[in-house]
Amino acid sequence: MAMTIHVDIVSAEGEIHSGQAEMVYAHAEMGEVGIAPRHAPMITRLKPGEVRVDPGSGKEQQHFYVNGGVLEVQPHRITVLADTAIRAADLDEAAVMEAKRRAEDALAGRAADMELARAQAELAETAAQLRAIERLRKLRGSR
Repeated sequence: MAMTIHVDIVSAEGEIHSGQAEMVYAHAEMGEVGIAPRHAPMITRLKPGEVRVDPGSGKEQQHFYVNGGVLEVQPHRITVLADTAIRAADLDEAAVMEAKRRAEDALAGRAADMELARAQAELAETAAQLRAIERLRKLRGSR
């Protein structure tokens, strides 16, 4: 039996995931990281993007979207703390596309009610959500 590590993904709304994994992948500020059991302790900030949890034993990877946050790694536990965490399968592509359009309009100067920094952050977040949706679509299509 392969070694596993306990993974908790928590958002402001509550716990999204709790379980065992052989590997966890996330988009940290310095690039994508892969964490295996007994990894050296670390704390890093996450960029908006996908967190993948590989339970191993031939089971399907679980995909989550986080809008950023903090990743804490201990030898036998990984904790992802995010303001927003959503199962990738639950992302609403139409709503994400509409939010992207609003952010692009704001950046083009067509919307006065949204400040520039907020529009840039929203555009980055929607791009990360769309990447998560596209990756999940490709995975489902390859089966």
